Amino acid sequence: MSVRMIKKSWWIDFRANHTRHRKRSPENSRTGALAYEAMLRQKLARGESMDRAERKDPVFEKFAAKWFEDYVIPNNKPSEQKHKKYVLSASLVPFFGKMLVGQITSYHVDQYKAQLVKEGIANKTIKNRLTILNKCLITAYEWLQLEGTPPKIKWPKCAPPHMRYLSPDECELFLSHTEGVIHEMILTALRTGMRQGEIRGLQWSSIDWERRELTVRHSLCDIAKALVPPKSNRERYIPLDSDVYEALYERKKSTGYVFLDADGKPFDHKRAGRRLTKIRKSVGLDKEKIGWHTFRHTFASRLVTKGVQLNRVQALLGHSSILTTMRYAHLAPTDLREAIDTLNPRHVLNESFGQPVGNQWIQKQKQEIVEKIAVAKKL
Repeated sequence: MSVRMIKKSWWIDFRANHTRHRKRSPENSRTGALAYEAMLRQKLARGESMDRAERKDPVFEKFAAKWFEDYVIPNNKPSEQKHKKYVLSASLVPFFGKMLVGQITSYHVDQYKAQLVKEGIANKTIKNRLTILNKCLITAYEWLQLEGTPPKIKWPKCAPPHMRYLSPDECELFLSHTEGVIHEMILTALRTGMRQGEIRGLQWSSIDWERRELTVRHSLCDIAKALVPPKSNRERYIPLDSDVYEALYERKKSTGYVFLDADGKPFDHKRAGRRLTKIRKSVGLDKEKIGWHTFRHTFASRLVTKGVQLNRVQALLGHSSILTTMRYAHLAPTDLREAIDTLNPRHVLNESFGQPVGNQWIQKQKQEIVEKIAVAKKL
């Protein structure tokens, strides 16, 4: 055979022009090895060299550093840069660092996953790390024009995330136990669905008082200590609820941050978190995992519960994909009950008259009772 598995790795082994060529396939699968063999045979037919010394790929550690500088920094927000830098230095480089980029196979990735599982890392975290690895390797094959294709990754299964959202009574509880700027921030979060950074970075110039709407243009980033574009780099427009409009209109200004703490400084993530923790304790929900993002979940869940179409909820939340908004789909008024009711003869529609069979059954029962009473009177 021209392709074979040796110690859990696929190799190509064939002869051409009285020379034996035996190499490990970059993609650790039979299909990948066959494709690699075909590519090598084409190179031989063109008279090109297959010498290993001609490889262009560096070790993963070296390429990862270049990828971070030339791709991550220009294309990702500071918070994403920080996260990817940590994952690279603390997890990916220690495992893959000395391997040539083009020699990393699916088997190596599976070994990496197995190691993380033994360490007790959650599947969601593993998936996040593999996403960074996958993007890094795809970029390497594009930039370096490596032979073959990046290794295929088998993604771990992750349980759907549990989303905590507040009931109407809990919303009222939070609002009734707060005042001043924190009250306005919570009210804004509940009635607009804005992210915490977007609320902290909201500017007076982003509010259109005539149209009674605000434009989400910024998010306050603690790492950069500056205003950055919102997630997905998209502006969105949110109509103002009358309560939010009145609360903000009373102290409107032309420029500057809408929400400032008592010292005149905008809230950072930690300061806003501490204030919310204090409020949560005061309302007796200190054991609940309720954060600023819970208000966003509450906004979305209440809209969907009221029958608002998911594409409109998506626009208000600023989701780049409707799949993200679909997390709330189970809360929508559903036709499943009507579907089940169609199995009951009393709810099946009569095809001839378009009337529910149940109505006909009731009329028939009434008629039988009337007839029985008539017979009884004659007796």
